[in-house]
Amino acid sequence: MRLGQTSFIYLVSKLGASALGFLATIYFTRTLGEEIYGFYAITLALVSWLGIVKSVGFGKAIVKRMSEDEEPEAYLAAGTTIKAVLTAVVIIGVLLFSDAVNAYVGQPVAEFVVLLLIVSIFSGLVNAALKGSHRVHIYAPLSTLKEGGRSVAMIALVILGWELTGMLLGHAIGTAVIALIGLWFVRPSVVVPRWHHVVRLFDFAKYSWLVNMRKKTFSDMDIIVLGIFVPAGLTGIYAVAYTLAKFLDIFGSAIQNTLFPEMSKRSASEDIDMVRTLTNDALAYAGLFLIPGIVGAAILGDRLMLVYGDGFEIGAQVLTILLIGILAYTYNKQLLNTLNAIDRPDLAFRANVVFIGANLVLNVVLVWEIGWYGAAIATASSAAIGLAFGFYYTRQHIGFEIPSGEISRQVFAAILMGGCVYAARAIGEPSPIATYNEVFVVLLVGFGAGVYFLTLFAISSTFRTTIARNVPFDIPFTAK
Repeated sequence: MRLGQTSFIYLVSKLGASALGFLATIYFTRTLGEEIYGFYAITLALVSWLGIVKSVGFGKAIVKRMSEDEEPEAYLAAGTTIKAVLTAVVIIGVLLFSDAVNAYVGQPVAEFVVLLLIVSIFSGLVNAALKGSHRVHIYAPLSTLKEGGRSVAMIALVILGWELTGMLLGHAIGTAVIALIGLWFVRPSVVVPRWHHVVRLFDFAKYSWLVNMRKKTFSDMDIIVLGIFVPAGLTGIYAVAYTLAKFLDIFGSAIQNTLFPEMSKRSASEDIDMVRTLTNDALAYAGLFLIPGIVGAAILGDRLMLVYGDGFEIGAQVLTILLIGILAYTYNKQLLNTLNAIDRPDLAFRANVVFIGANLVLNVVLVWEIGWYGAAIATASSAAIGLAFGFYYTRQHIGFEIPSGEISRQVFAAILMGGCVYAARAIGEPSPIATYNEVFVVLLVGFGAGVYFLTLFAISSTFRTTIARNVPFDIPFTAK
């Protein structure tokens, strides 16, 4: 299967998952309000951070060693054993300090933290096995089903009146059910790993554990800090803005997850030219959705956030700042993806140390000084710092070229789109349709997307060729 088609399957699947999550989030925020959603977001952030301790980079190490096609099941068995032992240690700690956990969140959730930790290690192992065995095209649709399963279970339990309990329990049920389906596709054999399997996992994980911490730092550090300094309601609004912003990173994640096994395999066969080509392609398209997203959020952010309920529009500026940070982060993770694929996790480790340190310090200082806007500024600033270091280390070893021409064309198309959407909003505001915010937003977003992609299709031969090569039908004015 072509890499572009695999990325497309991943993208469509993730779009479906995000759409389901988007609708479910709207239901929760409108039904339960921003405070309960804030408690939910803080709980998941805590689980995510505790999950770093149980993983210590072995998830990425499993993908790396399995993707090399040498004794993959033995590496999966070794990784499963290690992660199970580490998870048990974390669970004991949560139970011993359950009062402190409940006090931090503001609700009695310690038992749910334990349940979600158990489910997350199981799901993570299945995902690693799917990616490591080059089954990204299976992993991606399952992620959509997982989001759908979570949403259905959570909504059903909330309808029954379980509120926060229903959200947390539904999240665990949806994740576990889809992980069981993924396990059926993997069908691992029972293998007793040898010590050298553990050693090789550790050799990679001793550096790559910071990859997980980088991800969690970027997605959850601000929520963790906000949980200390600001009310749960504002944390809930911030979490909604982050979720909406992260939606536009779908294509960047599709590229990263699709290319890593291929780059790893090419690197193992010393085909550095292809690794360089794949890195250039990743950078060329990583911002395909995020660049217009930043422009769109600056123009429509207030109305986009208002979809979640009255009072959420105050998160419009946070949304725009977060999108800028996610753009920098997305470019950075493509570069670090390359470093890990060429078996240089030590360099990715150094770049991650800088990013994590900057993110932690900036979050604490800026949230303390200027409140919840400080969290968004800290996220964007630390992402830019991380990008600078990722660029430096990757350029030294791969010698890739910045696809400035393609990125410039995306920026031009986004600016043109912004002007059109701004004019359309100004014209439409006095009309009766503007009173129906959801309809008005959908029309403006659809109009903007049409302008952006048609413009890019017209001015970028690279974009036209890429589309033509990866769709199952002929498109006029393109060459396959």
